[in-house]
Amino acid sequence: MQNTKISRRTAVAAGLMLAASAAVPALAADNYPSRAITMVVGYPAGGSTDLVGRLVADGLSTRLGQPVVVENVGGAGGAIGAQKVAKAAADGYTIMVGANNELAIAKLINKAVKYNIGDFTPIGLVGSQPMVLVASHKAGVKNAAEFVSLVSKNPEKFSYGSSGVGTALHLAGELIKEQGKLAMTHVPYKGVAPLTTDLVGNNIEFGMFVLSSGLPQIKAGKVVALGTTEAKRSAITPDIPALSELPQFKNVDINSWFAMMAPKGLPAPIAAKLKKALDETMASPEFRKKMEETGNVVADPKVDAGKYINAEIAKYSKIVQFAKIEN
Repeated sequence: MQNTKISRRTAVAAGLMLAASAAVPALAADNYPSRAITMVVGYPAGGSTDLVGRLVADGLSTRLGQPVVVENVGGAGGAIGAQKVAKAAADGYTIMVGANNELAIAKLINKAVKYNIGDFTPIGLVGSQPMVLVASHKAGVKNAAEFVSLVSKNPEKFSYGSSGVGTALHLAGELIKEQGKLAMTHVPYKGVAPLTTDLVGNNIEFGMFVLSSGLPQIKAGKVVALGTTEAKRSAITPDIPALSELPQFKNVDINSWFAMMAPKGLPAPIAAKLKKALDETMASPEFRKKMEETGNVVADPKVDAGKYINAEIAKYSKIVQFAKIEN
């Protein structure tokens, strides 16, 4: 009988402990946020991901009533920043705005990357922009059809540049090669600036830019826009054809996108608060205007970010296998 009483007391105590532990996250969610939030951006200040991250941080801060402080953690194409977030406490006080490079591509090409998409809680997609294939004046082509004709007749003679091995720009270039059955050499640069210098200086024939980086050079007439890389023309540049308008490139549909993420295991109520604040930010006319000024189209808040990113990983995996990309 005594043992029965002890076991009952133990069961009651255990039940009370479980109830108390369950109440702690609930209480934390009710009070969230009660202090400043750190938003990690895996690139130096001033880049496209940083610009988007700061726009989001400002919007979240207004709607959550606490400062959202951007921390630039550059290195390894965004992977060092992503790794920091993957290892952070899942309490909503460390989040990130990241791009496809570190969230979807890095793991496919670099064995040193230890995290994967399962180490994050997707909050939502933020926006995207196409990439654009451009030609230097040295190439002597004015549109995508002339590009295909020239390269097809001269296999391995021409080169295209990107901002680095394994970047979204590199994958876009390889997708164009694969779809068009084109033999070209990829030249990786250490960023957009030296690539731009060589294109404008006619030291390389072709190059891949994200739209926001390429647009100033295109508008100035320093390079020739051959086509954007999404399935349809960008609303930002409706005068530039989509490459998919050519039969050879009908399956070319790739872009540069940004997503807001948190560590794995984030309590659902906190995730819901962040998602609500993000959606309200994205619905703001001021936010949309600033995103468009940087070449981005705001994402549809109804899109499931986790499913979207997994589909992108599957797409990139095929390109990586085709091009045998390793970093």
